[in-house]
Amino acid sequence: MEIRVNSSQTAVSSLYTSVCKSIVGQEHVAKSLIIALLTRGHVLLEGLPGTAKTRSIKALAESMQANFGRVQFTPDLLPSDVTGSEVYREVAGKPQLDFQPGPIFNNIVLADEINRAPAKVQAALLEAMAEGTVTAAGQTRKLPDLFMVLATQNPVDQEGTYPLPEAQMDRFTLKVNVAYPDKAAELAIIKLVRQEESATSKEDQADSNMLMVSPTDILAGQQALADIYVSPVMENYIVDLIMATRNVDIYDNAHFPDWIEVGASPRASIALDRCSRAHAWLDGRDFVCPDDVRAVLHCVLGHRLILSYNAAALGIKPEQVVDDLLKYVPYGQ
Repeated sequence: MEIRVNSSQTAVSSLYTSVCKSIVGQEHVAKSLIIALLTRGHVLLEGLPGTAKTRSIKALAESMQANFGRVQFTPDLLPSDVTGSEVYREVAGKPQLDFQPGPIFNNIVLADEINRAPAKVQAALLEAMAEGTVTAAGQTRKLPDLFMVLATQNPVDQEGTYPLPEAQMDRFTLKVNVAYPDKAAELAIIKLVRQEESATSKEDQADSNMLMVSPTDILAGQQALADIYVSPVMENYIVDLIMATRNVDIYDNAHFPDWIEVGASPRASIALDRCSRAHAWLDGRDFVCPDDVRAVLHCVLGHRLILSYNAAALGIKPEQVVDDLLKYVPYGQ
């Protein structure tokens, strides 16, 4: 049974289409951003330089009536550069300290090249991502209702990168790998950039970014996910997939028991449930089916697994582990 398309669904679908126009050949990235937006989650985009990671996030922000903040992560960045700090001022001749909010207090926050800053700066995002608050200058402050961290990182084997700690990785609802485009997409990218360069007036630029989705539509979509039905069979399938990463010895002939050192936390179960419901809602259904779970499983689960030394020696990637999980964990039992 299909659900009646409402204004929030129309707005979110238009937002997805708008982002896709700006990032040719990366439709999976656009869909992941929309799913995270609906689930009040956060996204980590990983890919080589020049793969439109930052561009995709900026395209999302430009299509929304939302405040956008950007932090360029560098080795000399301080936590207060993210959260904000107290500033000395004189008011009516009297000295006082006023809190100056940092870029974290926006609706959409781009943490660009997050793994190029040391761990103490990365940790400045932990409270914000998990609880929607920031503690600075001895006071806890609430972040906006519509709040999402969109982080980019280069592969950890590149020069000048710091690996994100497990606690930080676990707070990202989705991790999306951004690869190089194919030939057809590369040609389309050249034409798109050429069209952007040929825009001769601000009116042309405004027309190209005419969509402006209201935060009210996004918040309505977030609330609508509560009405998406998840059957007991689907609930068990979601839990079985997560439990398989911890109780790895019960699946005969599977390879993943030798590849997983530490399994996924309960945050993975929560994220998989939410993202599956968001995927169903975007497809116009009021119930979750196995394809919804399988569509989001790689992005939800891959970055939460700690692989064994044996897997590292064999060059096994998290994507292969998730593929093996889907192969051996049965549905409907």
